[in-house]
Amino acid sequence: MYHQVALIKNKATELFLLLSFSGWISSSKINAVWKGLFYKIVLHNFTEVNKIVFTLNKHSNMSVRIAIVDDNVFLQKAVAEKLSFFDDLVLKFTAIHGNDLQQKLEKNKSIDLILMDIEMPECNGIEATKIIKSKYPQIKIIMLTVFDNDENIFNAIKAGADGYLLKEVNPNDLYNGIIETLNGGAAMNPSIALKTLKLLRNPVNFEQKTDEDIKLTVREVEVLEQLSKGLNYNIIADNLFLSPATVRKHIENIYNKLQVHNKLEAVQKARNNNLI
Repeated sequence: MYHQVALIKNKATELFLLLSFSGWISSSKINAVWKGLFYKIVLHNFTEVNKIVFTLNKHSNMSVRIAIVDDNVFLQKAVAEKLSFFDDLVLKFTAIHGNDLQQKLEKNKSIDLILMDIEMPECNGIEATKIIKSKYPQIKIIMLTVFDNDENIFNAIKAGADGYLLKEVNPNDLYNGIIETLNGGAAMNPSIALKTLKLLRNPVNFEQKTDEDIKLTVREVEVLEQLSKGLNYNIIADNLFLSPATVRKHIENIYNKLQVHNKLEAVQKARNNNLI
């Protein structure tokens, strides 16, 4: 907590000085504003702290310049819509994969933060994060993805990601995550934070695990193929002449073998390993 308070205090002080010189706020009011900010920190009301700091930021004609990287144009628009609720967030450009991002950054380096998907063609989010962090270390990167498996979290953090959020995040939590990251924090969904702590306590050698053979039964492969078509359990059961309960059991076994947590992850990993 003390680290976060110090970061917010430094940012707030910097903004107060800037505003004082620009005429937006007189020096006599600085103590009063900081006093209000301090009480919100004591109460752990960091959402309100972020609002105060970035309201000041907005008045000083400063905005957060953001890029979205996702190969799904529909999801790009969904994220952009979430950002549009906040005047101090400005979407500068979108990219469809890591190589596209690098080309656009060459032309426009004035980016504060990137919202990065993981699974993309040509250059995925983890590879792109590593490259961007080596070239532009000042740019913050938040992974914004549907994948919450340990391997992706570990590899993203290792590549230099500053935060990790799931795409289901609501606009307010996304905004607070962006602000927290820019203030030196690490934005994470509670479930991601818990997984990260577990990884720190019990490190896993993911490189060694990738070399292991994933062995699925013929029936499990058939179920996976049906899943990849977007079919629900009942339809899969009818197509394969199984009961829905048996299909659920097969899917449970598939998740365990692939070490995934949902249908999307299972299909993606199966394709990556040429299982379907």
